Amino acid sequence: MKPSGTLMETFPAMFLLLLVASFNMVGAQRGAGQPGMPATGPAGGVIDVTKYGAVGDEKTDMSAALVKAWADACASTTPATIVVPTGTFLCGRTDLKGPCKAPEITFQVQGTISAPADISGDTWFLFDNVNNLNINGGGTFDGKGPAVWQTKKSVAVTLRFNYVSNAFVQGITSKDSKNFHFIIIGGKNLTFSQITITAAGDSPNTDGIHMGRASQISILDSNIGTGDDCISVGDGISDLTVTNVTCGPGHGIAIGSLGMYPNESPVKGIHVKNCTLTNTLNGLRIKSWPDREVCDASDIHFDDIIMNNVSFPIIVDQDYCPWNTCKNTGPSKVSLSDISFTNIVGTSGTPEIVHLNCSSLHPCQNVQLSNIDVKSTAGPATSVCCNVKPTISGSIPPGC
Repeated sequence: MKPSGTLMETFPAMFLLLLVASFNMVGAQRGAGQPGMPATGPAGGVIDVTKYGAVGDEKTDMSAALVKAWADACASTTPATIVVPTGTFLCGRTDLKGPCKAPEITFQVQGTISAPADISGDTWFLFDNVNNLNINGGGTFDGKGPAVWQTKKSVAVTLRFNYVSNAFVQGITSKDSKNFHFIIIGGKNLTFSQITITAAGDSPNTDGIHMGRASQISILDSNIGTGDDCISVGDGISDLTVTNVTCGPGHGIAIGSLGMYPNESPVKGIHVKNCTLTNTLNGLRIKSWPDREVCDASDIHFDDIIMNNVSFPIIVDQDYCPWNTCKNTGPSKVSLSDISFTNIVGTSGTPEIVHLNCSSLHPCQNVQLSNIDVKSTAGPATSVCCNVKPTISGSIPPGC
């Protein structure tokens, strides 16, 4: 039995347009600071958005006030902290752009920032071309997704990080995003710690954290439960660490899908460790399209993972084709190598614990399975391996 595709990838054209729009927007805006930025800024320190006209009454749009506060923080020659105090602040589309003079900017959300019912474009909050950014405060971004999940009237990502470097995002909550919760594109050295991401298990396209063409990403000590992938890794990602993350509901932790678009960059150096997945459709998944484009992924390791009632715990699917949308029938052109699954334990609702379906054109190389102890509640546990000869140590379900 093959695992089903995510809703996000059921509509690849929409996802492509979202990413293309992102890159086009970045190309137009890179190097252009916030419009209206003063030539010299304040001395930094604490910048309270209520001093700029924001009102925490859930009715008054604070986006203009926040943009003004960002302009002052960005122009500062010393570190600056923007504070959204307790209360519920309505906020429309907001672009917070660099490069900035400030050596460091902290965006401290103590209250709740609430999205309007409709947001034009594909993004709610954009952080673009910013270096040394902190987001903290224990507050919440409420995307108000249930109002649009079925109508798809708005598909705004809650937080988008375009070409952001040296960022530390800690202790915030993203709730009910209209689309993806976080997207990282083109950045370097971003850490997400003690993050809570939540949406209903049947909410469409609400991936927790999606990333592409970025490096040195850490996701630590966080809880993610959505209607799609908890974490999804696109092309061009290198040096990703995921540790002590709980995932569920959702579609698990995914590498790919790869090989769909021309000129994809390699994926390398993925380390997922000490994570727990509960009531997810998939567990740990690597997926690529058949007979499309060339890409390669290597140095991918999953260690010490607990599965609780995960339908498809371990998956490599190089014939990934949701809803039979593929026109080509040849093998995948994506090369996979140096992959390990070690100390994976727990329970599954289906018998097929390991499903390794590699490309006949590029069979998977140097795959290791070690101590796979996931019990099936639906009959004897099995494993399936195609176009791969894994190195096996310890116990794994029979078949491979």
